[in-house]
Amino acid sequence: MFKILEGLRIVEASAFVAAPLGGMTLGQMGADVIRFDPIEGGLDAHRWPITDKNQSLYWPGLNKGKRSLAIDTRMPQGREIIRNLITQPGEGRGLFLTNFPTAGGWMGYDNLRKDRDDLIMVNLLGNPDGSSAVDYTVNCAAGFPYLTGDAEEGDPTPHPVNHVLPAWDAIAGINLALAMLAAERHRRLTGQGQLVKIALSDIAFAMTGNLGYIQEAQLNKEERHAQGNYLYGAYGCDFNTSDQRQVYIVVVTNRMWTELGKATGLTETFRSLESSLGLNFRKEGDRFKASDEISGPLAEWCRERTLAEIDQCFSGTGVCWGPYQTFKQMVAEDPRVSTANPMFSTLEQPGVGRYLVPGSPINFGAFERQTPRRAPILGEHTDEILSQDLGMSDSEIGSLRDAGVVAGPIHLEAY
Repeated sequence: MFKILEGLRIVEASAFVAAPLGGMTLGQMGADVIRFDPIEGGLDAHRWPITDKNQSLYWPGLNKGKRSLAIDTRMPQGREIIRNLITQPGEGRGLFLTNFPTAGGWMGYDNLRKDRDDLIMVNLLGNPDGSSAVDYTVNCAAGFPYLTGDAEEGDPTPHPVNHVLPAWDAIAGINLALAMLAAERHRRLTGQGQLVKIALSDIAFAMTGNLGYIQEAQLNKEERHAQGNYLYGAYGCDFNTSDQRQVYIVVVTNRMWTELGKATGLTETFRSLESSLGLNFRKEGDRFKASDEISGPLAEWCRERTLAEIDQCFSGTGVCWGPYQTFKQMVAEDPRVSTANPMFSTLEQPGVGRYLVPGSPINFGAFERQTPRRAPILGEHTDEILSQDLGMSDSEIGSLRDAGVVAGPIHLEAY
């Protein structure tokens, strides 16, 4: 079955979130992604979350569908193999993705392109100057931790609260995949390769500017403060139900506002509030200003109903809402996180067991949705890559194994 990116082969040297996600994003659309790692495992081979047997769930989660080569690149033979793999001639080859520092080294762009002038290399940096940064250091510099959490009245010192989702890594991963495809298209049109650099901090600051936060800081005299779970500039708030669950209700259009009043029977209550406060609740900003007042009757309405009853009241209406779910509740209760959603399949991951595995969230109309593939065992495809991709003989591969240059498959011991 033909896949939309079939024919592209990307060599990946990566760790952490963004670069593995970029490679996996391309792989889930049909590209052949070869990841190479040290024989003892890479930086995140054992990263949490882990199973009760201390097996990483992180690594297989970000490397689904790739091929794995276990190789010692400290040895000249190992570096030569990777160099040949990256610069191998052929259409759809000569594509290299990495988040490792490479300037001046054997994996540097200027060094590699001596063997293939049209090489495309996409390199994720921490900061534009090449200095180190990760999602958490970038996020704390972008201002968002000061808007996360609850505001404390009268406290002159704001308390930053870190977000647990590595959002900038996630956005960077998608941008890495986009950059690779754009550069490959440019090469097909012009015959030219290139070095593409993306800085994680640029990803964060670009989005901060796109959302108006930078401009707000420049133009407004007051610093924005944390609003708890209120939705800044519109209406949104969390509520407790009678059966000890929580829901979030959000209003970002006038239709949602009208439907919320109808579904809860609070239309006249809201109109009375609107009149007494001298506000116009058809304006997002005015709804935000009255967040406390609007939330009072809504909180009482929710407290008198179970989650199922609220679901029944809102079902089929234009109300925008959702239940809070723990990860366990999500897996147990939400049909979107199950095989009822064609994005998911239940697969066997060696060393871990059977569990739900998501494929690409993109559903192309011209192609049948691809079943996700499990992550490889470290070095699972070493011999295949050396023989089929690089044309090595069995005796050559055997000599490399005997010398400790390559290995695999390797079931890493838990620790």
